[in-house]
Amino acid sequence: MTRHHQPSGLNRGLELLIDSHWSPEQAMAVVELLDDLRDRIWAHYEFTLMTQFREDRVTRHDLEITDPPF
Repeated sequence: MTRHHQPSGLNRGLELLIDSHWSPEQAMAVVELLDDLRDRIWAHYEFTLMTQFREDRVTRHDLEITDPPF
């Protein structure tokens, strides 16, 4: 079984098993539920999440610029 890399970086804990016999409608219902959950969380924590994303993704380098940009 291939382990997938999670965006969270977590690689331990309970495995989430998805029933291979779900109908397309059942799979779509789960996707819609997750989308709704994400929207509700984002609506409540928007500013905090944006700040956290910025801190996680922006690198800061104090480099001395001695050459012109061109």
